[in-house]
Amino acid sequence: MTRLYRALMAAALVLGTAPAARAAAPPAGELTAVSIVAAPGRVDFVLQVTGNVQVNDFFLSDPDRLVLDLVGAKLGTSQVKLYDGVNRGGITNVRYAQYKPGTVRIVLDLESAKPYKVEQNGGEIRVSFGSSASFAGWSSNGPAGTRVVKAASQQEADDEIDSAADEAPQAQYASQTGPEVNSIPMTRMAAMRNNAEPRITVTWDRASIADVVAGFAAFSGRTIILGKSITGEVTAEIKNQPWPQAFQAVLATQGLTAQEMPGGIIRVDAPQVLAALDSLEPLETSVVRVNYAQAAALSKTVESILTKGRGRVVADTATNSLVITDTRSRIGQIADFTRGLDIKTPQLSIQAKIIFVERSDIEQLGLKYDLGTSSQFYNKVVTRTDPSTGEAYNPNTTVVDLGGNQVAAIANANSNIIGSALDLVFSTALGGFNLTTFLQAVEQVDLSDIQAEPVISTLDNRPADILVGEEVPLRVVDYSSVGVAGQAPRATVSFRETGIRLTVTPHVTANRQILMNLRTERSAVVPLAAADLGYIFTKQLATNQLLVNDGETAVIGGLTVTEVKKSRSGIPLLSSLPLVGKLFSYSSDEERRRDLIILVTPRIIDDGQATN
Repeated sequence: MTRLYRALMAAALVLGTAPAARAAAPPAGELTAVSIVAAPGRVDFVLQVTGNVQVNDFFLSDPDRLVLDLVGAKLGTSQVKLYDGVNRGGITNVRYAQYKPGTVRIVLDLESAKPYKVEQNGGEIRVSFGSSASFAGWSSNGPAGTRVVKAASQQEADDEIDSAADEAPQAQYASQTGPEVNSIPMTRMAAMRNNAEPRITVTWDRASIADVVAGFAAFSGRTIILGKSITGEVTAEIKNQPWPQAFQAVLATQGLTAQEMPGGIIRVDAPQVLAALDSLEPLETSVVRVNYAQAAALSKTVESILTKGRGRVVADTATNSLVITDTRSRIGQIADFTRGLDIKTPQLSIQAKIIFVERSDIEQLGLKYDLGTSSQFYNKVVTRTDPSTGEAYNPNTTVVDLGGNQVAAIANANSNIIGSALDLVFSTALGGFNLTTFLQAVEQVDLSDIQAEPVISTLDNRPADILVGEEVPLRVVDYSSVGVAGQAPRATVSFRETGIRLTVTPHVTANRQILMNLRTERSAVVPLAAADLGYIFTKQLATNQLLVNDGETAVIGGLTVTEVKKSRSGIPLLSSLPLVGKLFSYSSDEERRRDLIILVTPRIIDDGQATN
């Protein structure tokens, strides 16, 4: 294939059609250069043209764009450099393409709508905007920039003219080039343009793969090297697609793949050939110091992108570094990937508030009776003396009258009335009997209010745990260990943690919200009457996941438990009598209420901010 055909193919990619489709005669004029320069109090967008070229301009809004049509011109073969995306005096992006035969379209994306002036002087077209900003100039003939932004293609140019038709009359052509100033209402802020790869529209009809690759190189401005002995023909049509995707699709149809080398050079060859080249490439070792993360934790992630069979990574815990070995062409990319993982994670302070209120109300009221004789009674509540000696009977001595001629009701004589708020004992003699009456009345209120506010600080995605409490010893007796008569059983002691515990794993989202996995617990120990019987552990626990804003307080748990217990005892039949039944009965009312509320407030700690 001749050099001329290669040039035609490259031009076809830029213009968005195949060489065979361009039957029209080339225009006399040509756009040779585009530049942005700073001037006192203004910014100038300069177009270098040759031949007889006429310029038409119109303005589009939402977003704000200035469109320039160069009638009678073609796009020079050197016009393949993309704008670097820097905001220069309100110009955020520059795109240009061969809109149609004989017309080159230039689109300026503006930060905001502003007055402008178009002047044409010979081979120079100058568009001036008012601006006091200072910046370094840019030219399409200068060295290639490092940023790649969206450039205009034919499809984009078509979209611009369609927008112009929809937005009439503002989109109509302004007055012809002259010294007058076109005033545009400054009512809308410009939308920021996304930095994307330029799109391409192209048709191939049995074009060689070498010419197609050369065309992509000319369109993208990248250096693309095709492997030797690569042959094939391409017949395809691509409409308004990003050039990297179109490039990969064309290579896939030929069973080829692309690999980017250090410095940005792209090499194209068969996958097995590239793999063979990688196996012959010398190895290099690089040490990457990890600042914020743990080197051992990153080693697994880095290992997944190493060259299979050749690359390796070792975590040095002493210096918190990763020792990476891989091919010379990939070692730099892997090191940059590792540094990208080592980012400074935000720190969080999490404050929880646990409120536990327990209230007990007890009401007891009633009458109990003891009917005894001088020989049958329990000598505890009402002390009775021995008539013969005048001293109190021994309470451990029980006298039973076997004659059966006397009956005593001594069921309540052994009752413990100590602890009542009001205790009245009345005793009277009825013949040979002593009738004792016990009046008990008590009203008791117990209130327990426990508030705990644990505060804990931790890093993003790092679990944290705080415990405020004590360890309770638990004695366990193993009676099965007794082997010899008289030998004491073996006892062991274990410890159980009780108190307030907060366990949290927070994560800061992209919009500075906080996602938390929380476990909040409050526990206490209640020993039983006999130590060998063990203990009762009361616990309030909440486990959940929630999303809150920075500094926002959320209720993560609430519980109310109410226990009501009523009991009534008395003399059968007599206690059931209306009105007077309460004189022969004893009632007890007990109500217990427990309230638990758990609140949590997370805060993101920025650099230099102190925790409270």
